[in-house]
Order: sequence, then structure tokens, then C-alpha cells
Amino acid sequence: MQYFPTALQELADQFARLPGVGGKTAQRLAFYVLELPEEDAKAFAEAILTAKQTVHTCPVCQNLTDRALCPICDNELRDRSIICVVAEPRDVIAMERSREFNGLYHVLHGVISPLNHVTQDDIRIKELLMRVASGEVREVIMATNPDTEGEATAMYISRLLRPMEIKVTRLAYGVPVGSQLEYADEVTLSRALEGRQEI
Repeated sequence: MQYFPTALQELADQFARLPGVGGKTAQRLAFYVLELPEEDAKAFAEAILTAKQTVHTCPVCQNLTDRALCPICDNELRDRSIICVVAEPRDVIAMERSREFNGLYHVLHGVISPLNHVTQDDIRIKELLMRVASGEVREVIMATNPDTEGEATAMYISRLLRPMEIKVTRLAYGVPVGSQLEYADEVTLSRALEGRQEI
């Protein structure tokens, strides 16, 4: 038995396709959109279509942009000899928030994950190798997540970069600020010890 009008059910089904959105949340979102004033609903739909039509990957770093080059690659003040490799565009935002990194980025758009059928050919590794082969890069920082797939991807890329005789580094991981040592797991403590610095 169908409880909702077909159009409302289709809207809920589309929301349910979004990552992290379950059936009940999808229904709540569909009802919310239905209750919007018509002009707000149109603006919402137009924003989706405009983003889909105008946002593309930067031809240099593969980050998302709506310009010929992303603002970071277009900035002449950035250090072009250092590339920070991240898995997803949202990781660039996280790194930029720290205000500590002044180099360029390379977005892989995923990590190697055999369980999810993602191979090295499915992510943007070739584009990274072409950038490094240009000769301007002297260091590549691997900033993928410290999980199994992130570590495997970082190791795979570092092996590919080794013959190019450039410095390949990995972000140091350790105990988060504000946490207590008794709650840190063994791997985190091990990484914290490896990445220790003189004070």
C-alpha cells in the first residue's frame, strides 16, 4: 500500500540516495522541501542544477572549481614546489583551515580500496605523477586518512614517486589536543612517539 503521493515518495527516494541519509531522514527532508515556499523550492532546485553544470575539476590539482583554475592553483603566492596529496576535496578545506600549509594540493578523489572495487586506475594518481615529472616539485606530502585504505594508498604512491628522487613525507599522527593518554589506542600512541618533536 502506498502511503504517500508518488511525487513525494520519489523525492524521498532521491534524498535516501545521499550518503548518510536513511529512510526516515529522507522522508523528513522531502516533507521539509514540500513545505518550502515555491520560490525557495525553485532556488533550491536551481542551486543543485547550477552546481552540477558549473562545478568541475581543476585541470592542475583535480580540486573542485567553477573557474578555469581553482583559486589555490591560480594563486602565484603559493609554494609550487610542495604538493599535499589528499583523498577528497573536503580534505583541502580541512587543511586550509589550519592556515599552516602554503603549497599546492592534489586531490585523488578516493583511495585504493579492493573491498569497494576501487583500484589505482580509478583515482587521480596518473595526474599526480605527471605533475611531479614536470620537475618543479621537490616534496610530496601524503595526507590521506590514517586508516587501512589511506595508508595503502600513501604507500603505493610513495613507491611510484621513489624513482623520481623527490622527498615524500607523511602527516604525523598522534594524540589529539584536549584528550587523555589513557583513552588513546596503541597505534595512536605509537604514531605520536614516532612524530615527536623537540620543544
